[in-house]
Amino acid sequence: MAAQIIDGKAVSAKVKEEVRQEIEREGLEVGLAVVIVGDDPASRVYVNNKKKACEVCGIKSYEYALPAETTEEELLELVDTLNADEKVNGILVQLPLPKHLNEEKVIERISPMKDVDAFHAANVGKIMIGNYAFLPCTPAGCMELIHSAGIDVSGKECVVIGRSNIVGKPMAMLLLHENGTVTVCHSRTKDLKEVCRRADILVAAVGRAGFVTADMVKDGAVVIDVGINRNADGKLCGDVAYDEVAEKASFITPVPGGVGPMTIAMLMKNTVMAKRIQSK
Repeated sequence: MAAQIIDGKAVSAKVKEEVRQEIEREGLEVGLAVVIVGDDPASRVYVNNKKKACEVCGIKSYEYALPAETTEEELLELVDTLNADEKVNGILVQLPLPKHLNEEKVIERISPMKDVDAFHAANVGKIMIGNYAFLPCTPAGCMELIHSAGIDVSGKECVVIGRSNIVGKPMAMLLLHENGTVTVCHSRTKDLKEVCRRADILVAAVGRAGFVTADMVKDGAVVIDVGINRNADGKLCGDVAYDEVAEKASFITPVPGGVGPMTIAMLMKNTVMAKRIQSK
């Protein structure tokens, strides 16, 4: 019995359409500033995709493309300027930054009310206690996909592979807020395969192509693949060995076309939420 595919493109289009209607209905003026330092090709693709999504939703996008040799002082000054700019509701600094810049310092400089990536310590803390305005875009997108398939998290065994601050940890919190029983696995986890096989909902966020194989997946599990990797042939693939796992799972997200499009859709949602918070 092959798994049902959860189509991230379709769900993200729906989310963006809802955002567009909300902006239009209320006549909101919403602006997102995207800062990119240097010319990392992957970052450039992401930034262009974010600009396209802004156009679709009716959000004004302001791009600040800085040379790779930009100093930390110059970057922090730009962040201060954007914090003070009323037409900018969301600020996003595209990561990774060049090595000589301190990412943590830059993120902490963004006003928590404009931190639409939800990476600022103040916003991360709010996610822990469950009293949040924004959620990190990728975990929020994963939850949206789970809900779109009509899956109830409550009481389910949930396993998250990966403990990054951007995906793994907040993902665990969101599943916990919906009454999932959550295990977070990582490189030091003993009997990883056994732990994964208990999961009703398995989220893979390790960044290793084809890491999750069929023998790690329980029959009928929901499998959410956050990974974006290239395999030996240079083809885009996820952390899950898709063909074999799709035979066992009940639901699965593809790569590309699963979690990826959702990340940007949730960014649009966060930017409108930021506008509302600032208007208050």
